[in-house]
Amino acid sequence: MSDPSPPSTQTTPTADQCGPLKGIRVIEMGQLIAGPFCGQLLGDMGADVIKVEPPGKGDPMREWGRGSASLWWSVIARNKKSITLNLRSHEGQDLLKRLAQDTDILIENFRPGTMEKWGLGYDILRELNPGLIMVRVSGYGQTGPYAKRAGYGSIGEAMGGLRYQLGYPDRPACRVGISIGDSLAGTYACMGALAALQHRHNTGRGQMVDTAIYEAVLAMMEATVPEYSEGGFVRERTGSILPKVAPSNVYPCQDGELLIGANQDTVFARLATAMHRPDLAEDPRYATHLARGEHQAELDDIIAQWTAQKTVAEVEACMEQHGVPAGRLFKASDMLEDPHYRARDTIVDVPHPEFDHLKMQNVFPRLSESPGTIRWPGPDLGAHNADIFQDLLGLDEADIIALREKGVI
Repeated sequence: MSDPSPPSTQTTPTADQCGPLKGIRVIEMGQLIAGPFCGQLLGDMGADVIKVEPPGKGDPMREWGRGSASLWWSVIARNKKSITLNLRSHEGQDLLKRLAQDTDILIENFRPGTMEKWGLGYDILRELNPGLIMVRVSGYGQTGPYAKRAGYGSIGEAMGGLRYQLGYPDRPACRVGISIGDSLAGTYACMGALAALQHRHNTGRGQMVDTAIYEAVLAMMEATVPEYSEGGFVRERTGSILPKVAPSNVYPCQDGELLIGANQDTVFARLATAMHRPDLAEDPRYATHLARGEHQAELDDIIAQWTAQKTVAEVEACMEQHGVPAGRLFKASDMLEDPHYRARDTIVDVPHPEFDHLKMQNVFPRLSESPGTIRWPGPDLGAHNADIFQDLLGLDEADIIALREKGVI
């Protein structure tokens, strides 16, 4: 029950390359995506993340995803240590309290009130450890009339305003193809944890970080609220464009599609030159940002007629030559073949007991002095029980056997 594979990025990190959060201990009690994504981000940056899972099946994320059930788990649980603990039992709650006494950050994403029901509310844990930072991720936050409702990321996306704007105006609202609401909540939870760490550095006191999924989504919604409150304007679904921002769209080519963004005046002039249509940049209908916005559809048609006569590679090369932002719509296969991805090690091979070359996204952002690393993929259930319960908490083998027989671990 020792640690799984050694550090698993393409180069083995030295002792001083374990990330800026080396020495920070994190207990992750959440499941699925929102809380665990926060734990992934902290672990990527070197924190010692101890993931607490129920005995038996563990986190449902172990069974989510396409293909092999462990692929998604390998990413979201990377750099974490797995222990099993029945938090509905008094013995499990007591062990959690012992762990919390020497922990910097505790993450949970249960429905509000669950931790209190288990006798693990922040008021109790703070008495044991005044410096503890408790990160709480939920659908609606810890307060308010909706607080105790069940809340998934998709519901937060709807309440935060994102779902209303996704899709085309003549069709029902659609969704992003990833769990963006959960991931945004996990990202904001991580940012809150880091801010609370700095506050503790200054004061010695921990605090609670309250992250609601719908608020994390709302934070991304630009000026939609003041646009309505001050001018009565409601953003509607607009498909592949941003209204009045042109040209900025996906255009057809002979063998695929290419996204071109040339909505700034000087950039549009370069696009017009590249198309051998310098007259477009002088035409009053297209010469300014406001004018292009008013004639967005017809301008898109002109550009589409030009791109449709060329391959993606030809248009992309032409745009690069003239300094016009453009890019292909990448799939995973494109990412694995792209020279820029390769040059920056954006995707890395991670040693895994089941897969010869498990590839996943690297750690972002990149720090020049203390970069984060992928030290191992998501571990087996309870792989670190001995490390934590015996080595850290001082239980002996008889204690472990007794706890296992009672179903506590």
